[in-house]
Amino acid sequence: MATKTTTFSPRGRAFARTIAAARRRQPRLPRPGPFGVWAEDDGESCWLPAPCGGYMTLKLSPDTFPTQNYMAAVQVIEPGGTLPDHGHGAQDEFLFVYRGRGTVFIDGAPHPIGPGSLVYVGKHRKHGFVNSGRTPMKIFFLCVPSAGVEHLMRAVGQRRQPGAKPPRRFPHPANTARILDRYAYSHPRQMVAGGTGEKYPGREP
Repeated sequence: MATKTTTFSPRGRAFARTIAAARRRQPRLPRPGPFGVWAEDDGESCWLPAPCGGYMTLKLSPDTFPTQNYMAAVQVIEPGGTLPDHGHGAQDEFLFVYRGRGTVFIDGAPHPIGPGSLVYVGKHRKHGFVNSGRTPMKIFFLCVPSAGVEHLMRAVGQRRQPGAKPPRRFPHPANTARILDRYAYSHPRQMVAGGTGEKYPGREP
Protein backbone atom coordinates (compact mmCIF):
# COMPACT_ATOMS: atom_id res chain seq x y z
CA MET A 1 0.00 0.00 0.00
CA ALA A 2 1.41 3.36 -1.00
CA THR A 3 1.18 6.39 1.25
CA LYS A 4 -1.98 8.46 1.29
CA THR A 5 -0.07 11.70 0.83
CA THR A 6 0.81 13.67 -2.28
CA THR A 7 4.23 14.66 -0.94
CA PHE A 8 6.11 12.18 -3.12
CA SER A 9 8.22 13.64 -5.89
CA PRO A 10 7.26 12.63 -9.47
CA ARG A 11 10.05 10.04 -9.38
CA GLY A 12 8.59 8.69 -6.12
CA ARG A 13 5.10 8.37 -7.59
CA ALA A 14 6.49 6.44 -10.57
CA PHE A 15 8.32 4.19 -8.14
CA ALA A 16 5.07 3.55 -6.26
CA ARG A 17 3.29 2.57 -9.49
CA THR A 18 6.11 0.15 -10.34
CA ILE A 19 5.79 -1.54 -6.95
CA ALA A 20 1.99 -1.75 -7.25
CA ALA A 21 2.31 -3.41 -10.65
CA ALA A 22 4.78 -5.96 -9.26
CA ARG A 23 2.37 -6.84 -6.45
CA ARG A 24 -0.51 -7.30 -8.89
CA ARG A 25 1.53 -9.88 -10.81
CA GLN A 26 1.76 -11.99 -7.63
CA PRO A 27 -1.68 -11.63 -6.00
CA ARG A 28 -1.23 -14.54 -3.55
CA LEU A 29 1.55 -12.87 -1.58
CA PRO A 30 0.71 -11.76 2.01
CA ARG A 31 -0.88 -8.33 2.36
CA PRO A 32 2.06 -5.89 2.57
CA GLY A 33 2.57 -2.99 4.92
CA PRO A 34 2.96 0.61 3.77
CA PHE A 35 6.16 1.93 2.21
CA GLY A 36 7.71 5.25 1.31
CA VAL A 37 10.82 6.86 -0.15
CA TRP A 38 11.26 10.61 0.32
CA ALA A 39 13.72 13.02 -1.27
CA GLU A 40 15.29 15.68 0.96
CA ASP A 41 12.63 18.34 0.26
CA ASP A 42 9.63 15.97 0.04
CA GLY A 43 7.08 16.65 2.75
CA GLU A 44 5.17 19.54 4.29
CA SER A 45 7.61 22.15 5.59
CA CYS A 46 7.45 25.23 7.84
CA TRP A 47 9.87 27.95 8.89
CA LEU A 48 10.27 27.98 12.68
CA PRO A 49 10.20 30.89 15.13
CA ALA A 50 13.14 32.36 17.02
CA PRO A 51 15.27 31.41 18.88
CA CYS A 52 15.53 28.24 16.78
CA GLY A 53 15.13 29.62 13.28
CA GLY A 54 15.56 27.23 10.39
CA TYR A 55 12.70 24.92 9.45
CA MET A 56 11.08 21.53 9.90
CA THR A 57 9.99 19.17 7.12
CA LEU A 58 7.55 16.36 7.91
CA LYS A 59 8.34 12.99 6.40
CA LEU A 60 5.50 10.94 7.85
CA SER A 61 2.81 11.38 10.49
CA PRO A 62 -0.61 9.82 11.16
CA ASP A 63 -2.42 12.45 9.11
CA THR A 64 -0.17 11.94 6.06
CA PHE A 65 0.82 8.27 6.25
CA PRO A 66 -1.05 5.07 7.22
CA THR A 67 0.44 4.66 10.70
CA GLN A 68 -0.49 5.63 14.23
CA ASN A 69 2.74 4.36 15.72
CA TYR A 70 5.22 7.13 14.97
CA MET A 71 6.03 10.37 13.21
CA ALA A 72 9.28 11.38 11.53
CA ALA A 73 10.68 14.70 10.35
CA VAL A 74 13.85 16.64 9.65
CA GLN A 75 14.64 19.74 11.72
CA VAL A 76 17.16 22.34 10.61
CA ILE A 77 18.62 24.71 13.22
CA GLU A 78 20.44 27.73 11.85
CA PRO A 79 23.92 28.71 13.13
CA GLY A 80 23.50 30.38 16.52
CA GLY A 81 19.99 28.96 16.86
CA THR A 82 18.58 27.13 19.87
CA LEU A 83 15.79 24.56 20.04
CA PRO A 84 14.25 25.48 23.43
CA ASP A 85 14.21 23.00 26.30
CA HIS A 86 11.15 20.77 26.26
CA GLY A 87 9.94 17.25 26.93
CA HIS A 88 7.23 14.92 25.64
CA GLY A 89 4.66 13.58 28.06
CA ALA A 90 3.66 10.48 26.14
CA GLN A 91 6.40 9.75 23.60
CA ASP A 92 9.97 8.53 23.27
CA GLU A 93 12.18 10.24 20.71
CA PHE A 94 15.22 9.30 18.62
CA LEU A 95 17.23 12.16 17.07
CA PHE A 96 20.04 11.58 14.56
CA VAL A 97 22.36 14.48 13.72
CA TYR A 98 23.66 14.18 10.17
CA ARG A 99 24.99 17.67 9.55
CA GLY A 100 26.37 20.46 11.74
CA ARG A 101 27.81 20.60 15.25
CA GLY A 102 26.68 21.89 18.60
CA THR A 103 25.39 20.78 21.98
CA VAL A 104 22.43 18.78 23.23
CA PHE A 105 21.23 19.42 26.78
CA ILE A 106 19.52 16.47 28.48
CA ASP A 107 18.08 17.16 31.94
CA GLY A 108 20.27 20.25 32.02
CA ALA A 109 23.55 18.47 31.25
CA PRO A 110 25.43 19.44 28.04
CA HIS A 111 26.93 16.96 25.59
CA PRO A 112 28.72 17.79 22.30
CA ILE A 113 27.13 16.44 19.11
CA GLY A 114 28.06 16.31 15.45
CA PRO A 115 27.45 14.27 12.30
CA GLY A 116 26.64 10.70 13.29
CA SER A 117 25.45 11.51 16.83
CA LEU A 118 22.32 9.65 17.93
CA VAL A 119 20.28 11.05 20.82
CA TYR A 120 17.49 9.19 22.61
CA VAL A 121 15.13 10.80 25.13
CA GLY A 122 12.24 9.11 26.92
CA LYS A 123 9.02 10.58 28.30
CA HIS A 124 9.37 13.77 30.39
CA ARG A 125 13.10 13.87 29.65
CA LYS A 126 14.04 17.53 29.20
CA HIS A 127 16.10 18.23 26.08
CA GLY A 128 17.17 21.11 23.86
CA PHE A 129 19.75 21.77 21.15
CA VAL A 130 22.20 24.61 20.48
CA ASN A 131 23.87 25.03 17.09
CA SER A 132 27.24 26.57 17.91
CA GLY A 133 28.72 25.76 14.50
CA ARG A 134 29.00 27.79 11.32
CA THR A 135 26.63 25.67 9.23
CA PRO A 136 23.01 24.60 9.68
CA MET A 137 22.48 21.65 12.00
CA LYS A 138 20.25 18.97 10.41
CA ILE A 139 18.53 16.41 12.61
CA PHE A 140 16.33 13.51 11.56
CA PHE A 141 13.99 12.55 14.41
CA LEU A 142 11.43 9.86 15.10
CA CYS A 143 8.77 10.01 17.83
CA VAL A 144 7.14 6.82 19.12
CA PRO A 145 4.17 6.91 19.22
CA SER A 146 3.23 9.97 17.20
CA ALA A 147 3.85 13.06 19.31
CA GLY A 148 1.74 15.80 17.77
CA VAL A 149 4.91 17.63 16.74
CA GLU A 150 3.41 18.08 13.28
CA HIS A 151 0.49 20.05 14.77
CA LEU A 152 2.85 22.27 16.77
CA MET A 153 4.89 22.97 13.62
CA ARG A 154 1.78 24.09 11.74
CA ALA A 155 0.52 26.19 14.64
CA VAL A 156 3.72 28.16 15.34
CA GLY A 157 5.50 28.05 11.97
CA GLN A 158 5.19 29.73 8.59
CA ARG A 159 4.67 27.65 5.47
CA ARG A 160 7.90 27.02 3.56
CA GLN A 161 8.53 26.18 -0.09
CA PRO A 162 11.75 24.36 -1.05
CA GLY A 163 14.45 26.78 -2.13
CA ALA A 164 12.68 29.85 -0.74
CA LYS A 165 14.62 32.46 1.20
CA PRO A 166 14.00 32.38 4.95
CA PRO A 167 11.72 35.07 6.39
CA ARG A 168 12.81 37.62 8.95
CA ARG A 169 13.02 36.22 12.47
CA PHE A 170 9.57 35.96 14.01
CA PRO A 171 8.39 35.06 17.53
CA HIS A 172 6.22 32.25 18.80
CA PRO A 173 2.50 33.07 18.96
CA ALA A 174 1.07 34.22 22.27
CA ASN A 175 -0.90 30.98 22.73
CA THR A 176 2.14 28.69 22.41
CA ALA A 177 1.75 27.39 25.99
CA ARG A 178 -1.82 26.24 25.28
CA ILE A 179 -0.66 24.53 22.08
CA LEU A 180 2.07 22.67 24.00
CA ASP A 181 -0.47 21.54 26.60
CA ARG A 182 -2.85 20.35 23.89
CA TYR A 183 -0.23 18.05 22.40
CA ALA A 184 1.08 16.59 25.69
CA TYR A 185 4.37 18.44 25.96
CA SER A 186 5.81 18.19 29.47
CA HIS A 187 5.23 21.14 31.78
CA PRO A 188 8.39 22.66 33.31
CA ARG A 189 7.22 21.44 36.74
CA GLN A 190 7.53 17.88 35.40
CA MET A 191 11.20 18.28 34.42
CA VAL A 192 14.50 19.17 36.04
CA ALA A 193 15.92 22.70 36.02
CA GLY A 194 18.71 23.90 33.73
CA GLY A 195 19.40 23.41 30.04
CA THR A 196 19.84 25.69 27.06
CA GLY A 197 18.43 28.71 28.86
CA GLU A 198 15.71 29.08 26.23
CA LYS A 199 12.09 28.21 26.93
CA TYR A 200 8.81 28.46 25.11
CA PRO A 201 6.72 31.56 25.95
CA GLY A 202 4.27 31.06 28.79
CA ARG A 203 6.06 27.94 30.06
CA GLU A 204 7.56 29.30 33.26
CA PRO A 205 7.95 26.76 36.11
